[in-house]
Amino acid sequence: MRNGKVPKSGDIILTQVQFTDTFEIKTRPAVVLFEELNNVIVAGITSNLNMQGLPLTKKEGAIKDSIIKLNYIFTISKEMISKTLFHLNTEKKQLIYKELTKKLNLLNK
Repeated sequence: MRNGKVPKSGDIILTQVQFTDTFEIKTRPAVVLFEELNNVIVAGITSNLNMQGLPLTKKEGAIKDSIIKLNYIFTISKEMISKTLFHLNTEKKQLIYKELTKKLNLLNK
């Protein structure tokens, strides 16, 4: 982060993202899952409401209704974060944890 703050789990941030189908890099929103040793693990957010994932609404603080894409997880450095937009409430963070746990439990099968 440019201001030196450590991102926290549940922060909605603006960060530089490289798209998987091109080499293009754009600034996009993401939710911080966790931070460790200056590596920040995030899930992408899209305003395309046809995508799968968890809803993120204007009521919760988003600029527009969006989707948290738990199938689009990547690692960034703190320095790639432009700013923190807002922080998710406890209930939404627990829902993210629950959905990620379901996906990871598939590894046991």
